[in-house]
Amino acid sequence: MTSAAHILVLCLVFASARAGSIVTTKHNLAVGGPGTAKAVTESEVCVFCHTPHNGGSEAPLWNRQSSGQTYAPYISSTAKAHPGQPTGNSKLCLSCHDGTIALGEVHSRPAPIPLQGGMTVLPAGNSRVGTDLSDDHPVSFTFDAALAASNGQLRHPTTLTGAVRLDAGGQVQCTSCHDAHNNQFGKFLVMDNAGSALCSTCHNKTYWSTSVHSTSTKTWNGVGTNPWPHTAKTTVQANACENCHRPHTAGAKQRLLNFPGEEANCLSCHSGTVAAKNLQTEFSKLSTHPITATTGVHDPLEDPVNAARHAECVDCHNPHAARAQAATAPTASGDLAGVKGVSLAGVTLTPLTNQYELCFRCHADSTNRGPARVTRQTPQTNTRLEFQSSNASYHPVAAAGKNPNVPSLIAPLTTGSQIYCTSCHNNNQGPGAGGTGPNGPHGSTFVPLLERRLELTDNQSESAAIYALCYKCHSRTSILGDQSFRRHNQHIVDLRTACTTCHDPHGVASTPHLVNFNTAYVTKSVQRNAGPTYTSTGVNRGTCTLTCHGKDHNPFSY
Repeated sequence: MTSAAHILVLCLVFASARAGSIVTTKHNLAVGGPGTAKAVTESEVCVFCHTPHNGGSEAPLWNRQSSGQTYAPYISSTAKAHPGQPTGNSKLCLSCHDGTIALGEVHSRPAPIPLQGGMTVLPAGNSRVGTDLSDDHPVSFTFDAALAASNGQLRHPTTLTGAVRLDAGGQVQCTSCHDAHNNQFGKFLVMDNAGSALCSTCHNKTYWSTSVHSTSTKTWNGVGTNPWPHTAKTTVQANACENCHRPHTAGAKQRLLNFPGEEANCLSCHSGTVAAKNLQTEFSKLSTHPITATTGVHDPLEDPVNAARHAECVDCHNPHAARAQAATAPTASGDLAGVKGVSLAGVTLTPLTNQYELCFRCHADSTNRGPARVTRQTPQTNTRLEFQSSNASYHPVAAAGKNPNVPSLIAPLTTGSQIYCTSCHNNNQGPGAGGTGPNGPHGSTFVPLLERRLELTDNQSESAAIYALCYKCHSRTSILGDQSFRRHNQHIVDLRTACTTCHDPHGVASTPHLVNFNTAYVTKSVQRNAGPTYTSTGVNRGTCTLTCHGKDHNPFSY
């Protein structure tokens, strides 16, 4: 028996002793191999990688030429490891998988072994990773205790005693995840990756074990595009990490996301295909959080308050932490688990506790926050300051309200209740509006992202529709019945004054009852050359010094 025959027998005996065999995989490039890449006449299986004599210097018995290419390694703003050029077994794998060297080009043959169909290098596809490895899981980096500690979400390397192993130098290589001789788990993986068991051997993501993306058994309903085209798994739970990530030839290089557009990685499931609610349609409404307006701007390490202006799904949701957990105001629900926020005092929190702390990230101290939609006597666009409990008045978002006398409140609301930002800013077709659409401030037909209609301009005929947002919590019958202010009906119905002409719905530092006049309609008293001002003089009593609707209140008391 020849030496080549001996090594072939040894390979086959070794392979047959395992659960799988290279003979039945695509790595069998011999003439009888099962894949599309196979020799014209060559019958030896192992020769395409191994030789008993005169092997290459890269490894013992290695029969392939070295690529000699310069590779672009994986790089990310959040990566603690910094891989350089491939070494060790990874370099051996790339001698085929970078697509630069003919599959049949081996040391032990005077000429390349011809393949059927005139094939030379590995055909284009997922297996051909090329020389740009920045869209592939990093390899050839040292995985030690220091790396695990600096990352904070990696397991200690001493735990890697099972199928997933580091090489002799303590480095992660292609062979940490793949076994070229055994394809029993598919993709030549060293273990079954159902539920991302392979990924979690090294990665220990905070919150992950209880997140919905780790536990949900939902499947694709067949609508639209298959959200998992690169796996054979059929549930969210089984795909786990691969719901969003792809370890090779990823669509977005940093963090190896399936799709290059950030929001596409969420909407592949949250568009009526897997998740029960269709969020994609919300972002085509008149008023939205503009997730499609920017691409590649968000970064996990960005300043949570003053980053470049953008909005992405992951600004509000942590996909590794999100879970189905109901809450009551002001506490954040499970949808916002593991997300950064800003406290009422202006301190960055990781993670947040209350829903309003998320909104404060962009709508409070940020220099990028939007302008006011109403010209106020006392302008303020910082919502954190508007909701301070030291203010004279505020809607009870961050604290219970101060006014013990609000006869218009609709049960079960009381003067001790608290509400969410999303009590007002929400989907106009969601549960809060009596609809069946998804909950949350993704999109609305009412600006600015209001759950119900609220007209901001005067001279419109009063109706339940145009002030529907206010009438959600405040009884229209009570308001128009003058139970809290004896001239409400006159102002709203007769003079056609908008609610927001007198009231600033977030909060006012110095004036009770949310009074902060819209200066487009309310100006100073001409006769007194003063105001506009409002002064409370008791329960349901006050004095106004101003001019509105052409009438000078100089002052007017009620």
